[in-house]
Amino acid sequence: MRIPTVFIDGDQGTTGLQIHERLRGRTDIRLATLPADERKNPDRRQAAINDCDIAILCLPDAAAREAVGYIRNPEVRAIDASSAHRTQPQWVYGLPELDEGQAQRIARAKRVTNPGCYPTGAIALLRPLIDEGWLPRDYPVTIHAISGYSGGGRAAIDEYEANDAPIATPFKVYGLGLEHKHTPEIELHTGLAHRPFFVPAYGAYRQGIVLTIPIALRLLSPGTDGERLHACLAQRYSGTSHVKVMPLADARAMAHLDPQALNGTNDMRLGVFVNAERGQVLLSAVFDNLGKGASGAAVQNLDLMLAA
Repeated sequence: MRIPTVFIDGDQGTTGLQIHERLRGRTDIRLATLPADERKNPDRRQAAINDCDIAILCLPDAAAREAVGYIRNPEVRAIDASSAHRTQPQWVYGLPELDEGQAQRIARAKRVTNPGCYPTGAIALLRPLIDEGWLPRDYPVTIHAISGYSGGGRAAIDEYEANDAPIATPFKVYGLGLEHKHTPEIELHTGLAHRPFFVPAYGAYRQGIVLTIPIALRLLSPGTDGERLHACLAQRYSGTSHVKVMPLADARAMAHLDPQALNGTNDMRLGVFVNAERGQVLLSAVFDNLGKGASGAAVQNLDLMLAA
């Protein structure tokens, strides 16, 4: 039986290193990378991409587009971990839990674009509610998200971890121009009619995300309550392996959300916190920005494609 070759282009970046670690030791694939002195050689990169079965691109956006342009072999399939193709209709969006048929679309696809870390949580919370009509498409959505500093890439990691660096800011809100590159991705794949407010932040810990979305019940259809919103999410993800919805009783007993609770996994935990007296609901997602938000998602998509 022929063993498929998987080539990681950009295996020395944060996501690439994590993917390499997750795939190392597997016997069902042949893992290919380039030596350090050949990683920026366009001829060697082109040869490696066209000699593999599936290429995983862990590159900046411009370099990812360049790598896709290198593909000449019609049998080569690609998973792009950058944000270069996340709103492109020619690419299949790599969130298997997006809807009932998405895992099969990924399995059959030639081109799969990995979701962004923040969009993974926001879309998982909003898309089912919009699909089922519990949340209007024109709802004024606001998304607050705090990630570990590894979400900022190598520069942010160096800022927080270099021995000779000054003490880094313990909490940093950014994207104040309201032009974060993840916002169009969230708008498109949730089905929202209007651009959401997206307020991201970094905390002084390495990895893990807490993302929250406040919902005012007075803006929803009469009779809509937190229990119905919870039931919608629980039903959507009841058959999934990596997305779980906390029971309402567990949410009521919870005093805080730990962004590091699922680090090292490809899992995501959704929560619905209800204050019926005030007519308010808080939706939450906790997951690893380097797991379900990046490398774990890429490996999940790879496994779907290998099984096709």
